Amino acid sequence: MGAMKGVILSRNPNAQIVDITHDIPPQDIHAGAFTLLSTYRDFPAGTIHVAVVDPGVGSARRALVVECANQFFVGPDNGLFGWICEREGNWRAFSLADARFFRRPVSNSFHGRDIFAPVAAALSLGHEPYEFGPEAGDIIHLESLEPDKIDDQTIHGRIIHIDRFGNCVTNLTNELLRLRDEPTAWKIILDDHEINSFHPFFAEAGAHEIFCTTGSAGFLEISVRNASAAKLLKVQRGQVVIFAATTLTEVRPRLG
Repeated sequence: MGAMKGVILSRNPNAQIVDITHDIPPQDIHAGAFTLLSTYRDFPAGTIHVAVVDPGVGSARRALVVECANQFFVGPDNGLFGWICEREGNWRAFSLADARFFRRPVSNSFHGRDIFAPVAAALSLGHEPYEFGPEAGDIIHLESLEPDKIDDQTIHGRIIHIDRFGNCVTNLTNELLRLRDEPTAWKIILDDHEINSFHPFFAEAGAHEIFCTTGSAGFLEISVRNASAAKLLKVQRGQVVIFAATTLTEVRPRLG
């Protein structure tokens, strides 16, 4: 990553560079997409995000600049920016095709240094997204953030991210559960586990208690105080999680 920073600063010495993370597991596009989704709203308008989780580097996969939420996102077209575009709804993407902006020669294994970093530097100097190449139309999207199924008694979602503490992040939100007209309590079904506890913060839970909370990214998470929920429950990303409506007497802690 130091080489990428060097390329940016060589072209724009006044650029301010902020590291979001270097802890994305190798080739884990979903983890990169979730990290961007969790952080982009914390940055000011005009921010240029360079995201490099790129197992297809050197192949025919497209390189993009995406204009969305008054910010720019530069990286491979492999789903990294799909969740942000889905949430915001209004976006435009352009292929990075004009080699005049690239560092030469372009390596087949380090597009972060040779394509994405110099394009980000050019954006920071005032170049517009359309200058880099033609409008891309649609981009690659990951699985939708929307619930998989909603009926009178259940909401079906998925585990979309497991963080380094073992918290299991779902694609469901507190607000979604509150959309029901009547007061409702919930229990969570995850494989053969049933979770009945909801807590607003970790310290309220008992030691090693399995519970649900709203995480900092706004999604409902299944967690264990002082332990890894993923390891304890043997959870993997993509697993189905069901929020089932129940009577208030069945589940004493009521969400919201």
